[in-house]
Amino acid sequence: MTKISTRSFFDLLIHVGTILALLTALFLAFFFVYLPFTTNHGQTITVPDVTNQSIEEMQNLLNDRDLRYEVEDCTFVVGRPPLTVIQQYPRANSKVKEGRKIYVTITKRVPPMVQMPQLVNLTLRSAELNLRSLGLAMNPPIYVPDVAKNAVLRQLYNGKEIKPGNPVPKGANIDLEIGDGLGSTMFEIPSVVDLPLDEAKLAIRGANLKVGTIISVEDPEKVVGTVVRQRPEPRSGERIRVGETMDLWVVGPIEPDQ
Repeated sequence: MTKISTRSFFDLLIHVGTILALLTALFLAFFFVYLPFTTNHGQTITVPDVTNQSIEEMQNLLNDRDLRYEVEDCTFVVGRPPLTVIQQYPRANSKVKEGRKIYVTITKRVPPMVQMPQLVNLTLRSAELNLRSLGLAMNPPIYVPDVAKNAVLRQLYNGKEIKPGNPVPKGANIDLEIGDGLGSTMFEIPSVVDLPLDEAKLAIRGANLKVGTIISVEDPEKVVGTVVRQRPEPRSGERIRVGETMDLWVVGPIEPDQ
């Protein structure tokens, strides 16, 4: 067995230097050879941009790059399709290791419900701001003859009047009837008595008037569905204003939508 000479101080320094050199070599080999080999150091993957993609499209894109994903949050965004990615982390073009998990935020499948606000008698601008603050949309305004210029007269959803407080899905389109300021025009009261209800409605709306309350009455001498009275009545010399309402009395039962 070879003995290490330590008879002089110089020999001792040589041995200590040799030991330090070996330790340094082992240290460098561990960090620059072993660790990179076992952890794929330097082998990175560029994160793709998955925003605005569906869940299926995102899965295919990440699988091709040996990346995983996790849905971190769900939210509703007006105008965005359901189950669409709207945010991701890490961001696109980031460098990550194989198998890294990408956290995404997607849009909800079912929109949340909000309460319909009271818009009647507000100005068109105020009504639009109210709808926007609740995440609701407004269709082009429907102008009708009325002295209340640019004021909301009725609020409708899916063609039917909706009362304040009723639930509507966020993102829904709301129709608003707006006064056009032409309600000062006066003309003689038209007569719709003895007309079938459908024809009476057309005549009233054709005269730029509104159909008001429809009341069911019994009259064995008249055909069911015939208008037997109106208010205001078509008296000689009396006039009505554009946009005003006319109530009708009709023979027989009234359908719910009438």
